[in-house]
Amino acid sequence: MQSLAAVDQDFFARFCAEWRQRVDQSLAQHTAYGPDCPDRLREAIRHSLLAPAKRLRPLLVLLSCQACGGDPERALPAACAVEMVHTYSLIHDDLPAMDDDDLRRGRPSCHAQFGEATAILAGDALLAHAFELLATHVVPPELAAVCCGELAQAAGACNLVGGQQDDLLAPWATPDLAHLERIHRRKTGAMICVSVRLGGRIGGATQKQLAALTSYGQKIGLAFQIVDDLLDLEGQTEAMGKRVGKDAKKGKLTFPSLMGVEASRQRAGELAAAAEAVLGSAELDSKGLVQLARFIVKRSM
Repeated sequence: MQSLAAVDQDFFARFCAEWRQRVDQSLAQHTAYGPDCPDRLREAIRHSLLAPAKRLRPLLVLLSCQACGGDPERALPAACAVEMVHTYSLIHDDLPAMDDDDLRRGRPSCHAQFGEATAILAGDALLAHAFELLATHVVPPELAAVCCGELAQAAGACNLVGGQQDDLLAPWATPDLAHLERIHRRKTGAMICVSVRLGGRIGGATQKQLAALTSYGQKIGLAFQIVDDLLDLEGQTEAMGKRVGKDAKKGKLTFPSLMGVEASRQRAGELAAAAEAVLGSAELDSKGLVQLARFIVKRSM
């Protein structure tokens, strides 16, 4: 007889396999574009957006919707919108003026393949498209407006973009764990947190459920970044699909550099466990979200 943990893992694996494919198909359909979109711009957008990826944020949208008793199909446009914003941020983050990375998702980064100007425009187009998708495909319109507002806030100056700005300045900052956590609660965590909130809202979450999902998202967002820092130190370029070892070369503040490897690994595990625990405070079908939290701290890519 299968254990409950094994059953949950089976559900998680099936859900991720099915819906990752659905997300990829939907992203491809939404970025077919018409004749007024220049071919080079279309190619640049699809080069970055359709590259093989974990689709963590879209899966969080869909799993959170399902956890509240909603139909993940209704949340698919929001899942795609979140992935578009995430990919835009990666395209711009890789630019020479920022992190200057030439490899992303196992492919040349957008600017390395198409040039800086086209890469900037591809990111701009994806950011705009994300809000068009929410506004035109999430129903009812009142819910679409709420989703647009939440995603805009998560992607804006006080969250994603603000975190990116502080991250650029971090090598000149006084090494401080609280400052580092503040950077990544915005740069990485805000987009992960808004993913679960959008899924919850579309799934009809109660205020108690939405609060639990928000706390879960905040915790796994920070855990994800800690593991990302560890993988930059210990991972392999082939598995990660991006250059590793670059943080140390650039003198960036990271969790291993401030806490050490073992303490960082322990902190990520504690955050994932706390994220699982908070889900128990609300009536949620949380088996998929629990498995995703466990995946985050065990991932190798």
